[in-house]
Amino acid sequence: MDAVSTRLTELAHGGGCGCKLAPAVLQSLLAGQPAAAPFAQLLVGSETADDAAVWKVNDELAVMATTDFFMPMVDDPRDFGRIAATNAISDIYAMGGKPIMALAILGMPVNKLAPEIVREILQGGASICAEAGIPVAGGHSIDCPEPVYGLAVIGLGHPDRVLRNTGAKPGDALILTKGLGVGIYSAAIKKGSLPDGAYAEMIGSTTLLNRIGAELAEDPAVHAVTDVTGFGVLGHGLEMARGSGLVLEIDANALPLLRHAAALAERGFVTGASHRNWDSYAEGVDVPESFPLWRRHLLTDPQTSGGLLVACAPDAAAGLVAQMRASGYPLAERIGSARAGQPCVIVT
Repeated sequence: MDAVSTRLTELAHGGGCGCKLAPAVLQSLLAGQPAAAPFAQLLVGSETADDAAVWKVNDELAVMATTDFFMPMVDDPRDFGRIAATNAISDIYAMGGKPIMALAILGMPVNKLAPEIVREILQGGASICAEAGIPVAGGHSIDCPEPVYGLAVIGLGHPDRVLRNTGAKPGDALILTKGLGVGIYSAAIKKGSLPDGAYAEMIGSTTLLNRIGAELAEDPAVHAVTDVTGFGVLGHGLEMARGSGLVLEIDANALPLLRHAAALAERGFVTGASHRNWDSYAEGVDVPESFPLWRRHLLTDPQTSGGLLVACAPDAAAGLVAQMRASGYPLAERIGSARAGQPCVIVT
């Protein structure tokens, strides 16, 4: 195999956040793991599938830590690096923190990829870190059968202003900051069927830093936040519903979509992860029986470097949406609300 002409996506059995283990598989693997309860300073651990771990240093300072990596969903090495870095840093923003540094995680099939390709991946990731104002301070690399890249990211925040996926309140409005359809676009890429202009649209979305999260932490009207990635808006919404002990109602017609997402889904461009997501949490969601399969796939579509799902006081929603759009998130939209009830997600 030619190490120069090889397409990155040909070397990977999956790509982007579509590589994530299905929610049901992950839950099975984590069952029986020791609880982190004895560590009083661990404010956020793995108990609610939140976006990053949070350690309280003192009354004014908390340290946030996360790691995220995956296989390529695009063939351009620099774009792959940029997407992976944006996605990893997002976990810190989703907790309301500010990133301060990153460590690179690299696994490459060294006999299948030319060194200049790997360098471009690293340069792409470093360029996003520079945009976020943080250094890539080191990392670790291995010889790996499939290309893998990502970051471990450290951030800081105030212990009283950590944003979790568990704080939604009855009556809250739900806002999504980016359009859905990244997994659908990646499926179309693999089959050479992505429409003109759609690749640039996807890259623009997946390399847009979720830095608005650090601003949301300063707003008392914001009660809960999580980023929407591999489990789709339905899966991450269900995590918020269960963590908050509420029903989340999502208006399917209000969901922001990438320009060609609906048309491509209707033509059958979906990822295997979309099916695995549905199988994992179908019992916790209520989707109208009248929904065609392609509409359901928009809800379960794995988002790589997706947007933030925000629960906020209802009277603040319009202002927050306007603020988000003015801050560079043009597809930000109010998509539903939270109410009391047995935790689940209801789609209307």
